Amino acid sequence: MVDQCWPEIGLATVALLRHAGCEVLFDPDQTCCGQPACNSGYQAPGRALAQRVIEQFERARADALVLPSGSCAAQIRHYGPLFAGDDLWLQRARAVAERTFELTQFLHQRGLGSVPGRFAGRVTLHDACHGLRELGCHGEPRALLALVPGLQLVESDQADACCGFGGTFAVKYPEISVAIADRKLDAIAGLGVDAVTAGDASCLLHLRGRLQRRGLQLRTLHLAEILAAGAF
Repeated sequence: MVDQCWPEIGLATVALLRHAGCEVLFDPDQTCCGQPACNSGYQAPGRALAQRVIEQFERARADALVLPSGSCAAQIRHYGPLFAGDDLWLQRARAVAERTFELTQFLHQRGLGSVPGRFAGRVTLHDACHGLRELGCHGEPRALLALVPGLQLVESDQADACCGFGGTFAVKYPEISVAIADRKLDAIAGLGVDAVTAGDASCLLHLRGRLQRRGLQLRTLHLAEILAAGAF
């Protein structure tokens, strides 16, 4: 999603990791983590994609695999069941899972005391489902946003509600998907914010589409873009 639709997120992620003192490696041959295939019931293609990710990370010999996506990070963390009965691949999958981190959790774990970005305005946060429910990512993005000079975080009572995207769910059940998104946007519209942010590009693209169709003037920005605003 970042590579094809929103490269600014990748650039911001690199800026943040370097700000945290990390040496950043990027393999241009990397591909999908396999989540869409697995969620659609295509386990064999999903397993093949997972094996590719594992092999690429092993070749990199990096200390951590950091993703600006809670959904992809959650998928890699849960590669294990794809290799049930295959002890060798299961061991390799678990080794990668142990060193896989969602971006804000990784930065918070490193004790980041500042961020390179500045943002003058009011922002509300969408807790993306995979990051919140599968990785327990809640306090970390809020703690990092508190470091951004000029930013005022405004909480929505729908912050932890699904945006309605759900990958292929939005394709199979478009009416339900749109209704879920509109309920969230109705709650956000009354907050008087300048932007909505989240840790997953897929959620933000879905919300951006609904905002445009409804004619609402509200920016959608990935957390990395805000935390590194002006630094890349």
